[in-house]
Amino acid sequence: MIKFLDLKKINAQYATELSQVAKEVIDSGWYLLGERVKTFENDLARYIGASNAIGVANGLDALRLILKAYKEIGLMKDGDEIIVPANTYIASILAITDNSLIPVLVEPDVVTFNLDLNQIEKHIGPRTKGIMLVHLYGRVCWSPKLTQLAKKNNLKIIEDNAQAIGAEYNGIKTGNLGDAAGFSFYPGKNLGALGDAGAVTTNDDLLAKTIRALANYGSSIKYKNDYKGLNSRLDEMQAAFLSVKLKYLDKENSIRRRMSQYLITNFSNPNIIFPMNPKEEKEHVWHLFVIRTENSDNLQKYLSNNGIQALIHYPIPPHKQIAYKEYNNLNFPITEKIHKEVLSLPLSSILENFEVDYILSVINKY
Repeated sequence: MIKFLDLKKINAQYATELSQVAKEVIDSGWYLLGERVKTFENDLARYIGASNAIGVANGLDALRLILKAYKEIGLMKDGDEIIVPANTYIASILAITDNSLIPVLVEPDVVTFNLDLNQIEKHIGPRTKGIMLVHLYGRVCWSPKLTQLAKKNNLKIIEDNAQAIGAEYNGIKTGNLGDAAGFSFYPGKNLGALGDAGAVTTNDDLLAKTIRALANYGSSIKYKNDYKGLNSRLDEMQAAFLSVKLKYLDKENSIRRRMSQYLITNFSNPNIIFPMNPKEEKEHVWHLFVIRTENSDNLQKYLSNNGIQALIHYPIPPHKQIAYKEYNNLNFPITEKIHKEVLSLPLSSILENFEVDYILSVINKY
């Protein structure tokens, strides 16, 4: 069976370095808020090109903390609205509602899967305070028009960059396009920890200072609490692992791009819609290689019967989840079509060429 993602094999490439830094952390006797976290934050900020990077516990917390910080510094309040793509993973929505803000769901572009930027303006109202972009599946969601729109309406742009670390738009990396960005380093991400981990990047020093305090019980000085904060801290061990793997991120993303290009070039099945390459190669890091077909369940079974593990990201859109039953009656036909038809093929830096050829062969015969 060709696994969808073989994390053991991916991390085995760096086993010697990972083992060494693990030993160093254990031997140091310091496991939280130490030098390893500072090093990774500096490494990440430098890589992204942002002034500030703050390590947090996970990707959801990264987004929650950005919005919570905006409320604390008085730029948002309960009941304000945040525009967000309707077809995102539920974490994007959870971050908004957890802060007593209101998600305004907007349809995506059926080709790119990203928020349809042409649909944003008509959804902006007097309570709109931000746009949460999601660089879904690893593809940049951006345009100069977006910057103009945000400036005209005094809106904050928050990037959900959980899936697109390393992607670029006109030489600027995702995570440094908007006002703030949330990252996930869940093990299966292009830059994956060996457990849960996340980060925020921003060029807003006040926002960064507020997020750092909020993530540490609302405290910037021990036992002095300025906010009703959270406990959301990146630990030393995960920070050490991430610093090791960050060095190889561009190489791994390059392999993903090469494999994706090969699949797209050699695909020949009219029953399946393959993803399209962006105009610029670096605008996509191919966290997921997502195809579409009218019966994704049937295709998934066919692939499994032929020794290929494929997954559906994501079968149920947020507005149809029981957790958001208040939105269950809403109608987003493009979003619902996407969630019904998508299927993710195996794609990672450790796939062998013969495995890629086999996947292509099986898909073309479907």
